[in-house]
Amino acid sequence: MALNKKPTTGMKDILPEEMRIREYVQQVIRETYAGFGFTQIETPCVESIGNLTSKQGGDNEKLIFKILKRGEKLNVADATTEEEVVDGGLRYDLTVPLVRYYSNNAASLPSPFKALQMGNVWRADRPQRGRYRQFMQCDIDILGEPSNLAEIELILATTTTLGRLGFKDFQIRINDRQILKAMAGYCGFPEESYDSVFITLDKMDKIGADGVKAELLDSGFDAAGVEKYLGLFAGMEQASDKLTYLADTLGEALDGEVSRGLREIIDSVETTKTAQFDMVFDATLVRGMSYYTGTIFEIAMPEFGGSCGGGGRYDRMVGKFTGQDTPACGFSIGFERIVLLLTESGFTVPGQKDRVAFLIEKGIGGERLCEIIGEAQKEREAGRQVLVVRMNKNRKFQKEGLQKEGYEDFREFYKEALK
Repeated sequence: MALNKKPTTGMKDILPEEMRIREYVQQVIRETYAGFGFTQIETPCVESIGNLTSKQGGDNEKLIFKILKRGEKLNVADATTEEEVVDGGLRYDLTVPLVRYYSNNAASLPSPFKALQMGNVWRADRPQRGRYRQFMQCDIDILGEPSNLAEIELILATTTTLGRLGFKDFQIRINDRQILKAMAGYCGFPEESYDSVFITLDKMDKIGADGVKAELLDSGFDAAGVEKYLGLFAGMEQASDKLTYLADTLGEALDGEVSRGLREIIDSVETTKTAQFDMVFDATLVRGMSYYTGTIFEIAMPEFGGSCGGGGRYDRMVGKFTGQDTPACGFSIGFERIVLLLTESGFTVPGQKDRVAFLIEKGIGGERLCEIIGEAQKEREAGRQVLVVRMNKNRKFQKEGLQKEGYEDFREFYKEALK
Protein backbone atom coordinates (compact mmCIF):
# COMPACT_ATOMS: atom_id res chain seq x y z
CA MET A 1 0.00 0.00 0.00
CA ALA A 2 1.32 3.44 -0.93
CA LEU A 3 2.21 5.78 1.91
CA ASN A 4 -0.09 8.78 2.45
CA LYS A 5 1.65 12.11 1.91
CA LYS A 6 -1.23 14.16 3.35
CA PRO A 7 -1.54 14.97 7.08
CA THR A 8 -3.97 12.98 9.20
CA THR A 9 -7.51 14.41 9.12
CA GLY A 10 -7.76 17.46 11.32
CA MET A 11 -4.00 18.07 11.35
CA LYS A 12 -2.05 20.34 9.03
CA ASP A 13 1.41 21.03 7.71
CA ILE A 14 2.65 24.54 8.47
CA LEU A 15 4.45 26.23 5.58
CA PRO A 16 7.31 28.70 6.17
CA GLU A 17 5.23 31.87 5.57
CA GLU A 18 2.69 30.90 8.22
CA MET A 19 5.44 29.66 10.53
CA ARG A 20 7.03 33.12 10.51
CA ILE A 21 3.69 34.65 11.54
CA ARG A 22 3.17 32.02 14.26
CA GLU A 23 6.62 32.67 15.72
CA TYR A 24 6.01 36.43 15.66
CA VAL A 25 2.64 36.07 17.41
CA GLN A 26 4.26 33.87 20.07
CA GLN A 27 7.00 36.46 20.54
CA VAL A 28 4.45 39.27 21.03
CA ILE A 29 2.48 37.10 23.46
CA ARG A 30 5.56 36.25 25.54
CA GLU A 31 6.82 39.83 25.67
CA THR A 32 3.43 41.37 26.46
CA TYR A 33 2.44 38.87 29.12
CA ALA A 34 5.88 39.07 30.70
CA GLY A 35 5.26 42.81 31.06
CA PHE A 36 2.22 41.95 33.17
CA GLY A 37 4.25 39.65 35.42
CA PHE A 38 3.28 36.28 33.94
CA THR A 39 5.84 33.47 34.08
CA GLN A 40 5.96 30.82 31.35
CA ILE A 41 5.62 27.17 32.37
CA GLU A 42 5.24 23.88 30.53
CA THR A 43 3.19 20.78 31.28
CA PRO A 44 3.25 17.32 29.60
CA CYS A 45 1.01 16.73 26.60
CA VAL A 46 -0.18 13.46 28.19
CA GLU A 47 -2.34 13.48 31.32
CA SER A 48 -3.89 10.76 33.45
CA ILE A 49 -7.17 9.62 31.93
CA GLY A 50 -8.77 10.07 35.36
CA ASN A 51 -7.87 13.77 35.38
CA LEU A 52 -9.12 14.29 31.84
CA THR A 53 -12.46 12.59 32.53
CA SER A 54 -13.18 14.22 35.89
CA LYS A 55 -16.30 15.99 34.55
CA GLN A 56 -14.59 19.38 34.41
CA GLY A 57 -14.03 19.66 30.67
CA GLY A 58 -17.60 19.70 29.41
CA ASP A 59 -18.10 18.25 25.93
CA ASN A 60 -14.32 18.15 25.42
CA GLU A 61 -14.24 14.98 27.49
CA LYS A 62 -16.02 13.28 24.58
CA LEU A 63 -13.20 14.31 22.25
CA ILE A 64 -10.17 12.84 24.05
CA PHE A 65 -7.47 11.04 22.11
CA LYS A 66 -6.99 8.14 24.52
CA ILE A 67 -3.75 6.23 24.98
CA LEU A 68 -3.54 2.48 25.53
CA LYS A 69 -1.53 1.02 28.35
CA ARG A 70 1.90 -0.17 27.32
CA GLY A 71 3.82 -3.46 27.55
CA GLU A 72 2.68 -6.06 30.06
CA LYS A 73 0.02 -3.70 31.45
CA LEU A 74 -1.93 -3.93 28.19
CA ASN A 75 -4.14 -6.99 28.07
CA VAL A 76 -6.73 -6.40 25.38
CA ALA A 77 -7.82 -10.03 25.16
CA ASP A 78 -9.11 -10.21 28.75
CA ALA A 79 -10.35 -6.62 29.09
CA THR A 80 -14.06 -6.01 29.59
CA THR A 81 -13.99 -2.24 30.18
CA GLU A 82 -12.16 0.71 28.65
CA GLU A 83 -10.50 1.47 32.01
CA GLU A 84 -8.63 -1.83 31.79
CA VAL A 85 -6.81 -0.83 28.58
CA VAL A 86 -6.57 2.99 28.79
CA ASP A 87 -4.60 4.96 31.39
CA GLY A 88 -3.76 8.25 29.66
CA GLY A 89 -4.85 10.74 27.04
CA LEU A 90 -3.64 13.76 25.08
CA ARG A 91 -4.65 16.97 26.86
CA TYR A 92 -7.71 18.68 25.36
CA ASP A 93 -6.92 22.06 26.99
CA LEU A 94 -4.28 23.64 29.21
CA THR A 95 -6.43 24.35 32.28
CA VAL A 96 -6.69 20.83 33.68
CA PRO A 97 -2.90 20.29 33.31
CA LEU A 98 -2.24 23.69 34.93
CA VAL A 99 -4.38 22.89 37.95
CA ARG A 100 -2.63 19.54 38.38
CA TYR A 101 0.75 21.31 37.99
CA TYR A 102 -0.18 23.93 40.59
CA SER A 103 -1.52 21.32 43.01
CA ASN A 104 1.74 19.39 42.72
CA ASN A 105 4.11 22.38 42.93
CA ALA A 106 2.28 25.04 44.96
CA ALA A 107 4.87 24.97 47.75
CA SER A 108 7.54 26.08 45.25
CA LEU A 109 5.44 28.77 43.55
CA PRO A 110 4.70 32.38 44.52
CA SER A 111 1.24 33.45 45.61
CA PRO A 112 -0.57 34.68 43.67
CA PHE A 113 0.93 32.69 40.81
CA LYS A 114 0.65 34.22 37.33
CA ALA A 115 1.23 31.51 34.73
CA LEU A 116 1.65 31.62 30.95
CA GLN A 117 1.30 28.42 28.95
CA MET A 118 1.70 27.90 25.20
CA GLY A 119 1.37 24.43 23.77
CA ASN A 120 -0.52 22.08 21.50
CA VAL A 121 -3.74 20.40 22.61
CA TRP A 122 -5.74 17.67 20.88
CA ARG A 123 -9.48 17.14 20.36
CA ALA A 124 -11.14 14.51 18.16
CA ASP A 125 -13.45 17.24 16.85
CA ARG A 126 -14.99 17.86 13.44
CA PRO A 127 -12.45 20.03 11.55
CA GLN A 128 -13.62 23.35 10.14
CA ARG A 129 -12.30 26.83 9.38
CA GLY A 130 -9.97 27.84 12.18
CA ARG A 131 -10.51 24.56 14.06
CA TYR A 132 -8.20 21.55 13.92
CA ARG A 133 -7.72 18.36 15.89
CA GLN A 134 -4.27 19.53 16.91
CA PHE A 135 -3.97 23.21 17.71
CA MET A 136 -2.00 25.58 19.88
CA GLN A 137 -3.50 27.25 22.92
CA CYS A 138 -2.07 30.25 24.74
CA ASP A 139 -3.37 30.63 28.30
CA ILE A 140 -2.69 33.05 31.12
CA ASP A 141 -3.97 32.21 34.58
CA ILE A 142 -3.78 33.77 38.03
CA LEU A 143 -4.05 31.39 40.97
CA GLY A 144 -4.38 32.59 44.56
CA GLU A 145 -5.99 35.99 43.85
CA PRO A 146 -9.61 36.09 45.13
CA SER A 147 -10.45 39.66 44.08
CA ASN A 148 -11.47 40.92 40.65
CA LEU A 149 -7.95 42.30 40.21
CA ALA A 150 -7.31 38.95 38.55
CA GLU A 151 -10.03 39.49 35.93
CA ILE A 152 -8.87 43.06 35.28
CA GLU A 153 -5.24 42.03 34.76
CA LEU A 154 -6.17 39.07 32.53
CA ILE A 155 -8.41 41.17 30.29
CA LEU A 156 -5.91 44.03 30.03
CA ALA A 157 -3.01 41.67 29.24
CA THR A 158 -4.99 39.84 26.56
CA THR A 159 -6.39 42.97 24.89
CA THR A 160 -3.00 44.68 24.98
CA THR A 161 -1.60 41.68 23.12
CA LEU A 162 -4.35 41.83 20.49
CA GLY A 163 -3.77 45.55 20.08
CA ARG A 164 -0.06 45.02 19.49
CA LEU A 165 -0.93 42.47 16.81
CA GLY A 166 -2.98 45.12 15.01
CA PHE A 167 -6.50 44.10 16.02
CA LYS A 168 -9.06 46.75 16.91
CA ASP A 169 -12.81 47.29 17.14
CA PHE A 170 -13.33 43.91 18.77
CA GLN A 171 -15.38 43.20 21.88
CA ILE A 172 -14.79 41.58 25.23
CA ARG A 173 -18.14 40.08 26.17
CA ILE A 174 -18.47 39.55 29.93
CA ASN A 175 -20.96 37.89 32.25
CA ASP A 176 -21.02 35.98 35.53
CA ARG A 177 -22.22 32.43 36.18
CA GLN A 178 -23.88 33.72 39.35
CA ILE A 179 -25.96 36.10 37.24
CA LEU A 180 -27.01 33.22 35.00
CA LYS A 181 -28.10 31.21 38.05
CA ALA A 182 -29.91 34.19 39.61
CA MET A 183 -31.87 34.77 36.40
CA ALA A 184 -32.84 31.11 36.18
CA GLY A 185 -33.86 31.00 39.85
CA TYR A 186 -35.83 34.25 39.58
CA CYS A 187 -37.89 32.72 36.76
CA GLY A 188 -38.62 29.53 38.66
CA PHE A 189 -36.43 27.03 36.86
CA PRO A 190 -35.43 24.10 39.13
CA GLU A 191 -31.77 24.30 40.18
CA GLU A 192 -31.02 20.82 38.86
CA SER A 193 -32.12 22.02 35.40
CA TYR A 194 -29.91 25.10 35.23
CA ASP A 195 -27.29 23.50 32.99
CA SER A 196 -29.99 22.43 30.52
CA VAL A 197 -31.39 25.98 30.48
CA PHE A 198 -27.92 27.46 29.93
CA ILE A 199 -27.19 25.07 27.05
CA THR A 200 -30.31 26.35 25.32
CA LEU A 201 -29.54 29.99 26.15
CA ASP A 202 -26.09 29.57 24.61
CA LYS A 203 -27.81 29.13 21.24
CA MET A 204 -29.46 32.58 21.39
CA ASP A 205 -27.16 34.09 18.77
CA LYS A 206 -27.94 31.21 16.37
CA ILE A 207 -31.66 30.50 16.88
CA GLY A 208 -32.85 33.79 18.37
CA ALA A 209 -35.28 34.40 21.24
CA ASP A 210 -38.11 32.51 19.52
CA GLY A 211 -35.87 29.48 19.04
CA VAL A 212 -34.78 29.55 22.68
CA LYS A 213 -38.42 29.82 23.78
CA ALA A 214 -39.48 26.88 21.62
CA GLU A 215 -36.62 24.68 22.83
CA LEU A 216 -37.28 25.46 26.50
CA LEU A 217 -40.97 24.68 26.08
CA ASP A 218 -40.15 21.46 24.23
CA SER A 219 -37.94 20.51 27.19
CA GLY A 220 -41.02 20.65 29.42
CA PHE A 221 -40.34 23.87 31.32
CA ASP A 222 -43.26 25.92 32.68
CA ALA A 223 -44.56 28.35 30.05
CA ALA A 224 -44.94 31.21 32.56
CA GLY A 225 -41.34 30.76 33.70
CA VAL A 226 -40.09 30.71 30.09
CA GLU A 227 -42.00 33.93 29.30
CA LYS A 228 -40.59 35.60 32.41
CA TYR A 229 -37.09 34.46 31.47
CA LEU A 230 -37.27 35.82 27.94
CA GLY A 231 -38.84 38.99 29.31
CA LEU A 232 -35.58 39.71 31.15
CA PHE A 233 -33.67 39.68 27.87
CA ALA A 234 -36.30 41.79 26.12
CA GLY A 235 -36.10 44.31 28.96
CA MET A 236 -32.33 44.49 28.71
CA GLU A 237 -32.58 45.22 24.99
CA GLN A 238 -34.64 48.31 25.78
CA ALA A 239 -32.49 49.46 28.70
CA SER A 240 -29.70 52.02 28.35
CA ASP A 241 -27.65 50.12 30.96
CA LYS A 242 -28.30 46.38 30.77
CA LEU A 243 -26.40 45.45 33.93
CA THR A 244 -28.16 48.06 36.07
CA TYR A 245 -31.56 47.05 34.66
CA LEU A 246 -30.92 43.39 35.41
CA ALA A 247 -29.62 44.02 38.93
CA ASP A 248 -32.65 46.22 39.73
CA THR A 249 -35.08 43.70 38.26
CA LEU A 250 -33.63 40.63 39.98
CA GLY A 251 -33.46 42.42 43.33
CA GLU A 252 -32.66 40.02 46.19
CA ALA A 253 -32.37 37.08 43.77
CA LEU A 254 -28.91 38.42 42.85
CA ASP A 255 -26.21 39.19 45.39
CA GLY A 256 -25.45 42.89 44.93
CA GLU A 257 -21.70 42.22 45.23
CA VAL A 258 -21.83 40.25 41.97
CA SER A 259 -23.18 43.11 39.85
CA ARG A 260 -20.97 45.67 41.63
CA GLY A 261 -17.90 43.51 41.04
CA LEU A 262 -18.74 43.10 37.37
CA ARG A 263 -19.27 46.85 37.04
CA GLU A 264 -15.87 47.48 38.63
CA ILE A 265 -14.17 45.15 36.16
CA ILE A 266 -15.85 46.82 33.17
CA ASP A 267 -15.13 50.36 34.36
CA SER A 268 -11.52 49.60 35.34
CA VAL A 269 -10.71 48.02 31.98
CA GLU A 270 -12.45 50.75 29.97
CA THR A 271 -10.58 53.46 31.90
CA THR A 272 -7.09 51.93 31.62
CA LYS A 273 -7.12 50.01 28.32
CA THR A 274 -4.49 50.70 25.66
CA ALA A 275 -6.12 48.78 22.79
CA GLN A 276 -9.18 49.82 20.78
CA PHE A 277 -12.09 47.60 21.86
CA ASP A 278 -15.35 47.65 23.84
CA MET A 279 -16.32 45.91 27.08
CA VAL A 280 -19.87 44.58 26.67
CA PHE A 281 -22.04 43.00 29.35
CA ASP A 282 -23.81 40.05 27.69
CA ALA A 283 -26.30 38.09 29.79
CA THR A 284 -26.48 35.38 27.08
CA LEU A 285 -22.79 34.49 27.46
CA VAL A 286 -22.55 31.02 29.01
CA ARG A 287 -19.16 29.41 28.24
CA GLY A 288 -19.36 25.63 28.10
CA MET A 289 -16.93 24.51 30.79
CA SER A 290 -18.65 23.30 33.94
CA TYR A 291 -15.72 24.34 36.13
CA TYR A 292 -16.49 28.08 35.86
CA THR A 293 -17.75 29.51 39.16
CA GLY A 294 -18.01 33.28 38.59
CA THR A 295 -16.93 35.81 35.97
CA ILE A 296 -16.75 34.58 32.37
CA PHE A 297 -15.57 36.46 29.29
CA GLU A 298 -15.02 35.96 25.58
CA ILE A 299 -13.34 37.73 22.64
CA ALA A 300 -15.73 38.56 19.79
CA MET A 301 -13.92 39.35 16.52
CA PRO A 302 -16.00 40.83 13.70
CA GLU A 303 -13.43 39.59 11.15
CA PHE A 304 -13.89 36.00 12.26
CA GLY A 305 -17.59 36.05 12.98
CA GLY A 306 -17.22 34.22 16.27
CA SER A 307 -15.20 33.75 19.41
CA CYS A 308 -11.42 34.11 19.30
CA GLY A 309 -10.75 33.19 22.90
CA GLY A 310 -12.29 33.30 26.33
CA GLY A 311 -12.02 32.33 29.95
CA GLY A 312 -13.28 32.92 33.44
CA ARG A 313 -13.03 32.16 37.13
CA TYR A 314 -12.77 28.57 38.41
CA ASP A 315 -12.35 28.81 42.18
CA ARG A 316 -13.17 25.20 43.03
CA MET A 317 -11.04 23.28 40.56
CA VAL A 318 -7.79 23.15 42.55
CA GLY A 319 -9.73 21.80 45.52
CA LYS A 320 -10.62 18.68 43.54
CA PHE A 321 -6.91 17.83 43.58
CA THR A 322 -5.88 19.11 47.02
CA GLY A 323 -9.08 19.16 49.06
CA GLN A 324 -8.66 22.90 49.60
CA ASP A 325 -10.18 25.42 47.19
CA THR A 326 -7.87 28.05 45.68
CA PRO A 327 -9.16 31.12 43.80
CA ALA A 328 -8.24 30.87 40.13
CA CYS A 329 -9.02 32.74 36.93
CA GLY A 330 -7.75 32.33 33.37
CA PHE A 331 -7.97 33.69 29.83
CA SER A 332 -7.16 31.68 26.68
CA ILE A 333 -6.43 33.54 23.45
CA GLY A 334 -7.54 31.81 20.22
CA PHE A 335 -4.05 31.43 18.80
CA GLU A 336 -4.97 29.47 15.64
CA ARG A 337 -7.80 31.83 14.75
CA ILE A 338 -5.61 34.88 15.35
CA VAL A 339 -2.96 33.42 13.04
CA LEU A 340 -5.64 32.58 10.46
CA LEU A 341 -6.94 36.17 10.44
CA LEU A 342 -3.42 37.60 10.12
CA THR A 343 -2.54 35.19 7.31
CA GLU A 344 -5.73 35.91 5.36
CA SER A 345 -5.20 39.66 5.70
CA GLY A 346 -1.75 39.45 4.10
CA PHE A 347 0.03 40.32 7.34
CA THR A 348 3.80 40.81 7.07
CA VAL A 349 6.01 40.25 10.08
CA PRO A 350 7.58 43.64 10.95
CA GLY A 351 11.23 44.25 11.69
CA GLN A 352 12.63 41.24 9.88
CA LYS A 353 16.35 41.15 9.19
CA ASP A 354 17.66 42.29 5.81
CA ARG A 355 17.80 39.25 3.57
CA VAL A 356 20.40 38.57 0.91
CA ALA A 357 20.79 35.50 -1.26
CA PHE A 358 24.21 34.33 -2.46
CA LEU A 359 23.74 32.45 -5.75
CA ILE A 360 26.79 30.28 -6.49
CA GLU A 361 27.38 28.84 -9.94
CA LYS A 362 27.59 25.08 -10.00
CA GLY A 363 31.16 23.85 -10.12
CA ILE A 364 32.62 26.44 -7.73
CA GLY A 365 34.41 24.70 -4.91
CA GLY A 366 37.62 24.57 -2.92
CA GLU A 367 39.26 27.81 -1.87
CA ARG A 368 36.83 30.00 -3.81
CA LEU A 369 33.81 28.38 -2.12
CA CYS A 370 35.40 29.01 1.29
CA GLU A 371 35.87 32.67 0.40
CA ILE A 372 32.20 33.03 -0.57
CA ILE A 373 30.96 31.30 2.58
CA GLY A 374 33.35 33.51 4.58
CA GLU A 375 31.70 36.59 3.08
CA ALA A 376 28.31 35.18 4.05
CA GLN A 377 29.49 34.66 7.62
CA LYS A 378 30.61 38.29 7.87
CA GLU A 379 27.19 39.44 6.62
CA ARG A 380 25.49 37.25 9.23
CA GLU A 381 27.66 38.66 12.00
CA ALA A 382 26.56 42.12 10.85
CA GLY A 383 22.93 41.12 11.45
CA ARG A 384 21.78 40.17 7.96
CA GLN A 385 20.04 36.95 7.01
CA VAL A 386 22.06 35.23 4.28
CA LEU A 387 20.94 32.29 2.17
CA VAL A 388 23.73 30.49 0.31
CA VAL A 389 22.43 28.32 -2.56
CA ARG A 390 23.60 26.89 -5.84
CA MET A 391 22.53 28.80 -8.93
CA ASN A 392 19.77 27.31 -11.08
CA LYS A 393 19.82 27.42 -14.87
CA ASN A 394 16.68 29.56 -14.83
CA ARG A 395 17.93 32.33 -12.52
CA LYS A 396 14.88 34.52 -13.19
CA PHE A 397 12.51 31.84 -11.90
CA GLN A 398 14.81 31.12 -8.95
CA LYS A 399 14.91 34.78 -7.94
CA GLU A 400 11.14 35.13 -8.22
CA GLY A 401 10.76 32.23 -5.81
CA LEU A 402 13.25 33.74 -3.38
CA GLN A 403 11.52 37.12 -3.57
CA LYS A 404 8.32 35.45 -2.33
CA GLU A 405 10.35 34.36 0.69
CA GLY A 406 11.44 37.95 1.34
CA TYR A 407 14.82 38.03 -0.42
CA GLU A 408 15.31 41.23 -2.40
CA ASP A 409 19.12 41.50 -2.53
CA PHE A 410 21.01 38.99 -4.69
CA ARG A 411 24.73 38.41 -5.16
CA GLU A 412 25.89 36.09 -7.91
CA PHE A 413 29.20 34.21 -7.91
CA TYR A 414 30.67 32.57 -11.02
CA LYS A 415 33.67 30.34 -11.72
CA GLU A 416 34.99 33.01 -14.02
CA ALA A 417 34.48 36.78 -13.91
CA LEU A 418 31.76 37.99 -16.27
CA LYS A 419 32.99 40.05 -19.19
